[in-house]
Amino acid sequence: MMRWLGALLLLGAAGACSNQPLPMQSTTAPAPRLRLQPVSFADLPGWSEDRQADALAAFRRSCERLIRLPGGMPMGPQEFAGQVADWQTACRASMVIGPGDDAAARSFFEHLFRAYRLYDPSSGPSGGEEGLLTGYYQPQVRGSRRREAGFEVPLYRRPSDLIEASPGDMSAGRLVDGKLQPYYSRAEIDAGVLSGQGLELVWLASPIDAFFISIQGSAEIRLADGSLLRIGVAGSNGLGYVAIGRVLIEQGEIPADRISLQSLRAWLIAHPDRAPGLMERNPRYIFFHEIEGDGPVGAEGVALTPGRSLAVDPSFLPFGAPVYLDTQDGTGAPLRRLMLAQDSGAAIRGPLRGDVYWGEGSAAEAAAGPMNSSGKFYLLLPIGLTPAASDSGS
Repeated sequence: MMRWLGALLLLGAAGACSNQPLPMQSTTAPAPRLRLQPVSFADLPGWSEDRQADALAAFRRSCERLIRLPGGMPMGPQEFAGQVADWQTACRASMVIGPGDDAAARSFFEHLFRAYRLYDPSSGPSGGEEGLLTGYYQPQVRGSRRREAGFEVPLYRRPSDLIEASPGDMSAGRLVDGKLQPYYSRAEIDAGVLSGQGLELVWLASPIDAFFISIQGSAEIRLADGSLLRIGVAGSNGLGYVAIGRVLIEQGEIPADRISLQSLRAWLIAHPDRAPGLMERNPRYIFFHEIEGDGPVGAEGVALTPGRSLAVDPSFLPFGAPVYLDTQDGTGAPLRRLMLAQDSGAAIRGPLRGDVYWGEGSAAEAAAGPMNSSGKFYLLLPIGLTPAASDSGS
C-alpha cells in the first residue's frame, strides 16, 4: 500500500540467552544504527497474555509471499535476518496450527524463533531503548466513478509521464526538453494541471476526504449503486512531505498536546477559506489504482491485518518479520502485542519507528488518530540465525 504517514501527518516526527548486545548497522544509513540484544520470551512484557493466534494469521499472509521467493534471496537489506530459506521452514510449520489456538501459536513462536530487543545507540544518552509508535487506518467515504453534483473532487490514476527516479524513496519527476524535472506539486494538481487527460479514478465529495485518503494511502469508497471501490497507492509525485499539523502548531492554531487526526480534521472543516492553502503546504501528491480482492495491501504486497500489521522502515527491518511491541494506545492503555512488519511509509524512518494499522472506518480512525506513543521494540528471528556481531560504524 505504501501508505504515507498515519498520525505523523500531525507532528511530522516526532529461552535464556546471553545478554551481550549484537550490533547491527544499516547499509543504507550510517546513522541511526540498529542493535539487537538477545532476550528470552519471558522478558517480553505481556507476552503470555497476548493472542498470538491473531499474529500467526497475519504471519501466514506474509508466508504466502515468502514461500514463492527464491530461498537464497536476502531477507531484508541487512545480513542479520538471513535468507528467505531461513524463514520458509517456519512458514511451512505455521500451516499445521489451527485457527484461534493461542497456546499453540505462542508455542510455535517460542520454539521456532528467538527474540531480540532492538535499540539505537545513536539516538541519545539513554541508549535509544524506546522508539515512536503512531497509528493509521483505511478511510471509508462515498464517491462516484463519474463527476456529478456533490462529487467533484478527483483522485487521479498514475500519469503516464511520471518517472520514478529512485523507487526506494519514491522520488519522481517528468521529462521536460529531455531533462528530468520535479513533477507537479499538490497545488498545481489541485488547480487542474492533470484534468482532461482521463486520469480521474473516482470523484469524492470533499477535498478534506481526498487529503486524508492521500495521507493514509488507501480507502474504501461506497459508490451510488452500493458497490465498494477499493483503492491503493500507485505512486507519488516524489516531492517532500510537509506535516500540516506541525504548521498549525507553529502558527498557534492547535496546541501540541491536542493535535490529532480528529482535531486537524475539525480545524480544516471550521476554516474552509484557509483549508485549501494549508493542505497545499504539503506538496506531496499520491496517485491511486483500483485494488481487487482483500485489502488494503501493504508495501510487502500482502493484505494488512487490523491491529496486527505494522509499518516499518524497510531499510532496517525486513518485511514479514514478527515485531513485538511494548507501548500504549491512543488512550494511554498498555498495548503489548505481536505485530508483523508488512508496510512502510514516507515518514516511517529509523529502526525504532512504527505505525500500527488499525483497520477501516470510524472506529479505526478513532484508534489511530490520537496514537503517538513511545515504546520498546522486540524482533523475532528464526532460530538458528546468528546475527553478525561486527559494527564497522562504532
